[in-house]
Amino acid sequence: MPIIGRFAPTPSGPLHFGSLVSALASYCQAKSQQGQWLIRVEDVDTPRVVDGSALQILSQLEAFGFEWDGEIIYQSDQFERYEAAVRQLLDQGNAFYCQCSRRSLRQAKARSGPLGLIYPGTCRTSQLDKFRHSIRINTEYAGILIFDDLLLGRVEINIPEQIGDFVIRRADSIYAYHLAVVMDDELQGINQVVRGADLREATCLHLYLQNLLGFKPPQYLHVPLVRNDKGDKLSKQTGATALDTSQATALLLDALRVLGQPIAQGLDQGTASEVVEQAVQSWDYRRIPLPECDLY
Repeated sequence: MPIIGRFAPTPSGPLHFGSLVSALASYCQAKSQQGQWLIRVEDVDTPRVVDGSALQILSQLEAFGFEWDGEIIYQSDQFERYEAAVRQLLDQGNAFYCQCSRRSLRQAKARSGPLGLIYPGTCRTSQLDKFRHSIRINTEYAGILIFDDLLLGRVEINIPEQIGDFVIRRADSIYAYHLAVVMDDELQGINQVVRGADLREATCLHLYLQNLLGFKPPQYLHVPLVRNDKGDKLSKQTGATALDTSQATALLLDALRVLGQPIAQGLDQGTASEVVEQAVQSWDYRRIPLPECDLY
């Protein structure tokens, strides 16, 4: 079966170095297997979208020597598909309306887990209507979910005990990342997902959703996070600066070092496209350093 991978940036600002590491890893993993590399713009959370960011991101990717396959998918064009899935899950009894807020959960002294407060099932049997309520997946009988990550090996999490019922549509009618990413991977035929290790626990939720919706799960590879001087994940929220396209070659080489990949002599004098081409040819995911990824 041909490999189909993807890179899925959020257009809340330009790409930063952490984004480059994820993009390079996903690109090399797919292209080293003669696979496709698709682009998806994850703009489902519309209030966070910054005008012009999507075009800026695509321009940055081109400047760094990446070439994508096929049509670019935008999550904001997929809302009807997401709603159909929500209705299906509600009709199946696998989802329910919920009036609980983070504040009410904190006041109820809900326990904390790897993805935040653990929902205690408060509204599972409340028979609420849809007015101003979120929609959650019922995980009461989800049990322990296990998957084999290409780099991390066996990953497992007890969904009801460590996560609880999770939101697929917010009270403001915005669809949650967990639902959108599962629906879009199915739409694009993604069978290999390479992304940051901070999403390894979320992967268990995605696998659970895939099972409920009858989707075949992809293979997963979670790579180390890039951190700032304080040890926080490098992100727009922690002050990550935009990639400097004039330094594309040097930044690509730095990304390869983060990923533990060999660098050919003289490659520092090459173009961005030459660096990416060489990275694909010498790519070996087994060289990637193991991320710090103890489950909660």
